Amino acid sequence: MNVLQTIARRYSVRSYSTDAVAEEALKNVLDAARLAPTAHNRQPFQVIVVHTADRKEDLARIYPRPWFSEPPLVLGMVSIPEASWHRGDGMAYDVVDATIAMDHMILTATSLGLGTCWVAEFDPDAAREVLQLPDGVQPIAFTPLGHPAQEAPHKQRRPLDQLVRYERW
Repeated sequence: MNVLQTIARRYSVRSYSTDAVAEEALKNVLDAARLAPTAHNRQPFQVIVVHTADRKEDLARIYPRPWFSEPPLVLGMVSIPEASWHRGDGMAYDVVDATIAMDHMILTATSLGLGTCWVAEFDPDAAREVLQLPDGVQPIAFTPLGHPAQEAPHKQRRPLDQLVRYERW
């Protein structure tokens, strides 16, 4: 499967089996984050791997949907702003870099037949507490990681000509 096929196949999985994720598959997903491009190669992020067994109550504090902790793993992406490169106007790139790394993990998971769902609407205070994040570390996004329990639904996307402009607005 090529990259475009993987991108087209990816969808937000909201129903998972409890089947284990192979250790090699997890390693590949995590390595995709390591290989992601970051501004000045600073890599101002960390991935927190949470095994969901016996952690469902904690995870429900972060995001209360039952499917969030259905699969055996949840991955948390956090950024480290002080490690970030800053553009000339002062904009920090830690959040950008962390989201690129998250996307690399999600696409790699898809290529391996695993399911994910980008979760941005979570309780950041609960995430800090549950994951015991130190000061200066910011939770960015989460995803369950496991085997989809259902077939992929049809995705609707806007046509390309509604999303692309050439030369000017």
